[in-house]
Amino acid sequence: MADLMPVEIIANKILLIHGQKVMLDRDLAELYGVEVKYLKRQVKRNIERFPEDFMFQMSKEELENWRCQFVTSNRAAKMGLRRCPYAFTAQGVAMLSSVLGSKRAIDVNIAIMRAFVKIREYLATHKDVLKKLEEHDRQIKTIFEMMNKLLLPPPRKTGKMGF
Repeated sequence: MADLMPVEIIANKILLIHGQKVMLDRDLAELYGVEVKYLKRQVKRNIERFPEDFMFQMSKEELENWRCQFVTSNRAAKMGLRRCPYAFTAQGVAMLSSVLGSKRAIDVNIAIMRAFVKIREYLATHKDVLKKLEEHDRQIKTIFEMMNKLLLPPPRKTGKMGF
């Protein structure tokens, strides 16, 4: 399945909503090869497995903000969305494989979990790099401030010369 589902394809479907990395029900249904209504039905039948930190429904305002990020010529189409989608965190996605119960769901979940891990690793790596760059920038700024002070002409003494 890993050959059929590159991490990049999955990573492009991971969004940041409510400060959490999530995947929308329609993207997950596409990956699992099922209809969105089937996925939602299975979730609703097993709703006790999906607490708020596993899954939440986007508000109308969040949906509009998300839609505004995409330029569409036909706003009436609403990007194929009539209702606010469900957003699944990594834990919610993991729970989906047990709810859907197919071999494909298990394989897709493994690929998705790997994508979430890669994104975490990428962010952690780049966070360290950013910290080092910030420190480096502070050091360079200090060096330039000191050089500027040294390059300034000495202060003029105002006073009488001689006796």
